[in-house]
Formats: sequence, C-alpha cells, structure tokens
Amino acid sequence: MTIAVFNQLEKDEAARQLFTCCGSANWQQRLMESFPFVSPASLMAESEHAWYGACQENDWLEAFTQHPKIGDVSSLREKFASTSHLAGKEQAGVNNAPEEIIQRLAEANQAYEKKFGFIFIVCATGKSAADMLRLMEDRLENSRDEEL
Repeated sequence: MTIAVFNQLEKDEAARQLFTCCGSANWQQRLMESFPFVSPASLMAESEHAWYGACQENDWLEAFTQHPKIGDVSSLREKFASTSHLAGKEQAGVNNAPEEIIQRLAEANQAYEKKFGFIFIVCATGKSAADMLRLMEDRLENSRDEEL
C-alpha cells in the first residue's frame, strides 16, 4: 500500500492497519495524531518517535502479544488468522525445517518466555529455522532489559 492510498483510508481503517503492524494501542494512537502522513519517511519517523519516545514497557509488552511465536504454526492459523499472510511469509524458513530444529526452537521458545516473560521477537524474513534458533540461543544470554 502506498502512502497516498493509506492517507485516503477512513481514520478507523487507517488505525486498524497501523495496529496490524504494531499491536500497541498507545503507539497506534500516537501515530494517528499525525494522520495523514506527508511521506513514508514521515510515517517512519513518527513511528520511531512514538515507539521510543511515548511507549513504555507495558506498551511494548502489549505489542509483543500480537506476534506469533517463531515456528508456532498453530498460533499462526488460529490466533493470527487475519495477519497470518504477513507473519507466515516472514517465518517461511521454519516450514521445511528438520524436526530436530523445530523441536529445539520449541524448547528455546519456552526457555526464552520463561526467562523474560515475553515471546522471542525477530525479523524472520530470509532467515532459516537454524538461523532463528541460533539467534534465540544467543539472545537467551541477554538480560531482560537488553531484550526488552
């Protein structure tokens, strides 16, 4: 969708589209204060300002709940049916992974969520399941503040 098309949406639909990108109500509301946007760059700048300047831990945690777990095909199908076309393509590297890697991803996901209290978030586009597993294992060494 181009910025021109986005700017022509009704405010409620534009807000819904933004929430699809980031599941923080505060972030979405902050961005809608600047709607319509002059350019994609201004949308990105406002987005970054809202995320780092206006959002706090509770907003970030809210946004994390709107992401499926890496490799969790059932949550992609059920909870995220309306956005699975976005995350499903992003997580394509998991689709053909060996069973051993999928099992290790599931175990690492559990350890990550237990340690930090939220799910592992990564831009999975172009990454294999083994790549995501390595990233998750590496990030398990971080502190909660580093991960947040």
